[in-house]
Amino acid sequence: MRAISTTSRCELSSIFFFLQGKAPKKIHAILTETLGEHAPSYATLKNWVAQFKRGDFSTCYAPSPGRPKTVTTPEIIDQIHELIMEDCWILAKSIAEKLGISCEQVGFIIHEDLDMQKLSAK
Repeated sequence: MRAISTTSRCELSSIFFFLQGKAPKKIHAILTETLGEHAPSYATLKNWVAQFKRGDFSTCYAPSPGRPKTVTTPEIIDQIHELIMEDCWILAKSIAEKLGISCEQVGFIIHEDLDMQKLSAK
């Protein structure tokens, strides 16, 4: 049998008390009395109860739609490094278009991850 995390137990307990008709303040008081410092905050509990009222009793976090939070992967860093080594005059905008990432992210990778900077030709 798989162990249930503290957060899942709190959510399940909250669902139980919600189905009994208890208000968020009462549920928070019960969980705080039972779990002490490990109890979820009142704001978190209010969000859960609002979620339960919408009919969503899922205790799992669904993946967020849209782009991933980060594109800084070793593969992307290597590709940027190779493009710069092939053509030292390449623009960040060109790199961004080729790799499908933002110019800002390209600049960040060049300066932070590759530790490169512009040098004067003089």
